[in-house]
Amino acid sequence: MIRRRAVEAAAFLGEALASVASLQGGDLSDVSRLRFASGRSVVLKAGATARSEAAMLDAIRATGAPAPAVLGVLEDLLVLEDLGRDDGLAEAWGHLGQVAARLHAATGTGYGWPADHRFAHLPIRNAPLDDWPAFWAERRLLAEAGGLPGDLASRVERLASRLADHLPRAPRPALLHGDLWTGNVMASGARVTGLIDPACYHGHAEVDLAMLTLFGSPPSAFWESYGAVEPGLAERRPVYQLWPALVHLRLFGAGYRGLVERLLAQLGA
Repeated sequence: MIRRRAVEAAAFLGEALASVASLQGGDLSDVSRLRFASGRSVVLKAGATARSEAAMLDAIRATGAPAPAVLGVLEDLLVLEDLGRDDGLAEAWGHLGQVAARLHAATGTGYGWPADHRFAHLPIRNAPLDDWPAFWAERRLLAEAGGLPGDLASRVERLASRLADHLPRAPRPALLHGDLWTGNVMASGARVTGLIDPACYHGHAEVDLAMLTLFGSPPSAFWESYGAVEPGLAERRPVYQLWPALVHLRLFGAGYRGLVERLLAQLGA
């Protein structure tokens, strides 16, 4: 199947396929590197969200932040520029701070995105709302509650009913990557070469910062280059981390229940 689709992509680009190699990181989609007889290489990503992801990558690149160029969309196939080897963020945290600040400087007209997206089989509802706490409650937390065990669902629903106590009503609607963790950042030496696997929408910039700290702790180089953050960031962080924790629980199982419970406890829910 993968080779057949790779041949389709090669034909689309006017190239002769030489080899196909699976790439790591495809937890929710199949990702491969195609090499052609000409010596050129591209990355092929298969998934139902190819067209919406292409629009997101274009939006990121339009801000001046690095992301792979979209070379083509073939139904459920996304053909991308090959960014080469990923060295990890060890030397590139400072540049990531600059990249995130540039991304977040782009402002939308409201909260949401023109189209819905998905993580595997879980839909990401992006229909716009003018009220930010309502958006986070309805499009994020409550959207996951129906798939949770009853006790957790009740706690999430109680928290969602009082999000106005935790979140600002109208933060600047920054362009968000939407799934900003270290596995979705490629780097070479001290430079970030691309933000990948986006789930973009417009919302509070702290959403991306919270995701980046969910499974790790960015060093001071990141924060210094990102710039000033709003007072109260640490208090709001658990609210923004709860949604990806719920997504992980639903996608990957009970091993993430403890994380969800800890975040709910921090929020008094």
